[in-house]
Amino acid sequence: MDKLKFYIDGAWVDPVTPSTLEVFNPATEEAFARISLGSRRDVDRAAEAARRAFATYSDVSVKDRLVYLQKIIEGFRARLPELARMMTLEMGSPITFATERQATVALFHFEEAARVLADYRFEEPMGGGVVRREPIGVCGLITPWNWPLNQVASKVAPALAAGCTVILKPSEIAPLSSMLFAEIVHDAGIPAGVFNVVNGDGPMVGEAIAAHLEIDMVSFTGSTAAGVRVAKLAADTVKRVAQELGGKSANIILPDADLKAAVIQGVHACYTNAGQNCQSPTRMLIPRAQRDATFAAASEAVGSIRLGDPLDPASTMGPLVSQSQFQKVQDLIQSGIDEGATLVAGGTGRPAGLNRGYYVRPTVFGDVTSMRIAREEVFGPVLSIMSYDSEDEAIEIANDTPFGLAGFVQSRDRNRARTVANRIRAGRVYLNGAAFDRSLPFGGYKQSGNGREFGVFGFEEYLEVKAIIG
Repeated sequence: MDKLKFYIDGAWVDPVTPSTLEVFNPATEEAFARISLGSRRDVDRAAEAARRAFATYSDVSVKDRLVYLQKIIEGFRARLPELARMMTLEMGSPITFATERQATVALFHFEEAARVLADYRFEEPMGGGVVRREPIGVCGLITPWNWPLNQVASKVAPALAAGCTVILKPSEIAPLSSMLFAEIVHDAGIPAGVFNVVNGDGPMVGEAIAAHLEIDMVSFTGSTAAGVRVAKLAADTVKRVAQELGGKSANIILPDADLKAAVIQGVHACYTNAGQNCQSPTRMLIPRAQRDATFAAASEAVGSIRLGDPLDPASTMGPLVSQSQFQKVQDLIQSGIDEGATLVAGGTGRPAGLNRGYYVRPTVFGDVTSMRIAREEVFGPVLSIMSYDSEDEAIEIANDTPFGLAGFVQSRDRNRARTVANRIRAGRVYLNGAAFDRSLPFGGYKQSGNGREFGVFGFEEYLEVKAIIG
């Protein structure tokens, strides 16, 4: 399966300089497709097209933009099974999860962008004048491999809704679902140059986007180290930078919670997407007196996981995305053992019976203190259980991290849970297993990034504010 062209200025075009990269299926460790790697000249072509298109698309009426969004939504729904299967092949997400979560949540972002756009007031009187919000311009969007379409949609949907034009660089590890998505956008009749896709790696295409003079904003999701690099490159052109970066989220289980239910739910939440999830609750904080009961419940939760072929609807966990990610997680599991954590479940090596594919044993460590597994983002199915003696100590441990993407609190007393949530330094806090909400802002404190995605807050990231006085 070869996808060697880029989508620029409303057409599929060859790269300026031919250069190909194989895309691997992490369940088989075999290449199943090829893409082209772009260059700075390809980014130049896309930026020129997006700049030309912005002159007219920025004036397209709300009514017409809603028509475009609705056509994308219809195309997305029609091709959702195909999109889900492609994500299963390119990054190992089990087909049931890819269908019900990966693809469906991506669709939600377009539905939410349409909802926000339909009711949004772009002008309002204030003081002695009017405050007007206008599209920021050409937007460079750099997205990761772990939620390939969700992160694309969470950026592209509000950008197009706001009247911006877009250059998308999906992850070169899992780019094929974005190529299918580009076909949906094309079929929706979006004007040429409004939406463009250039494949490539971070050091070439990603950095070219971040530094480009014709790009007014860059939205990046990925590691904190890469986000710092993007921000430094963007600084020379003083463009807006929105970032969603790493996380090391704490899950505080208070003494009055239903311990067994909270622990089982917490284990599965940590293992969402095989642990390749930036907001996963990877640090479980428990009352010290409940240590043994917690370990038993965590072991029970791990025993219910169905590891296997991601194309099998019964599988609940597939492989990690790549050999390098597999090795990183193995090294971190070994570090937990070496530093003296109690191995409650899992460990190093592949799961029994799975000798091919980048599968990792779902792992739980107990008696974790300030170890590597408690400080670093593992990005795999590894949970660290940490004990506390008081509520204040639990909050102190939760906040003792350079990250601040999410937090989790479990308590039978909703007011108590809310009080604890208020003290967690993170951009989003879930109480008692609350579900994903596409309308509420998502983003981080500290080194987890800046800016917000989803809903009105994500929409306004793509708008400038103008005061007209008199």
